[in-house]
Amino acid sequence: VFDLGGGTLDVTVMEFGEGVFEVLSTSGDTQLGGTDMDEAIINFLIADFKKKEGVDLKSDKNAYIRLKDAAEKAKIELSSTLSTEINLPYITATNTGPKHLQYTLTKSELEKLIEPIVERARKPLETALEGAKMKKDDLSKILLVGGPTRIPYVRKFVEDYFGKKVEGGVDPMECVAIGAALQGAVITGEIKDIVLLDVTPLTLGLETLGGVATPLIPANTTIPTRRSQVFTTAADMQTAVTIHIVQGERPMAADNVSLGMFNLVGIPAAPRGIPQIEVTFDIDVNGILNVSAVDKGTNKKQGITISATNKLSKDEIEKMKK
Repeated sequence: VFDLGGGTLDVTVMEFGEGVFEVLSTSGDTQLGGTDMDEAIINFLIADFKKKEGVDLKSDKNAYIRLKDAAEKAKIELSSTLSTEINLPYITATNTGPKHLQYTLTKSELEKLIEPIVERARKPLETALEGAKMKKDDLSKILLVGGPTRIPYVRKFVEDYFGKKVEGGVDPMECVAIGAALQGAVITGEIKDIVLLDVTPLTLGLETLGGVATPLIPANTTIPTRRSQVFTTAADMQTAVTIHIVQGERPMAADNVSLGMFNLVGIPAAPRGIPQIEVTFDIDVNGILNVSAVDKGTNKKQGITISATNKLSKDEIEKMKK
C-alpha cells in the first residue's frame, strides 16, 4: 500500500486472505507529500515572476496565499490535462501600477518540478520491502492511496519501481474513509469476518550492562506477541535489579525512547552470573505492553504495564528508525 497524502508518505506491506489482513512491515516519510509539490510549483512561479517583472513575491503573505491555492489547483488539473492556465490578477503592485501573474503550466513542466520529490519515495519503498523480507516480485498487488497518487507521474514511478501495474477500481481519495468505516464496524462487532493484525513500529527491549539496548521484540513483529529472555546479575551479592524498558533501533539505551522502569528486589545474594531472572514482554493487539521479571530461584515477581508503546508520532518513529 503506497499512501501519499498531503504531508506524509506511508508504505505498508500486507498479507491478506480469508478475512485476515496481516501487516508485515511499515515505512514512510513524514516530510513528503502533496504540499511539497505545491511548494515546488509556487517557487517556480515566484522565480518566473521575478524574472519577468523584477518583483520578488516571497515575502508577500497575501500573494503567497493566492499562489498556494493556484498551485494546488494546477497540480490537480494537470492530473487529467496537458496544460493549465494560472491567472492571478493584481498579485502585487509597484510604483508603476498593479502587476498580474499569468502562466501556462504544462504537464511536462510539472513532472520536472516534482521529479526530485517523488524520487524521495524510493527509500521508504526499499525499507518496507526489507522489513517484510520480501522482493518486488513477491508482491501480487500494488494499491495507491491519497490524492497525489492520481498524478500520472506518481503512478508511473510506482509502476516502474515494482515492474507491474497498480490496482485499479479503488478511488485513492475514498479508500481511507472506507477502510476507517470497515474498521469501525469490526470494532463494534457489526463485521466479524475481518481481522487486522498490526505490527510493532519499533523494537522493544531493555537496558543491560554498559547501557546497551538488548532487543526482545524486533520492529515489524506481528502483535499480539510474547517474548521471554533470561538475564542475570552484573555484580557479586546483588540483591536487586532495575528493569528499564526502551523503544527504538539505536544500540545504546540512552539513545532510544524510555517507556518505563521498575525494580525487582529480594534476589538472594550470590556471585554475579548465578541468579536467573526471566524477563517477559507481552504486547496485546492494542499495543499495550506488559513487562514482568521473575527471579527463577525464589519466584519473586515484579512488573509494569505500559499503555503508550505507540505514543510516538510518525515523525518521531521515522527518526528512531534511522
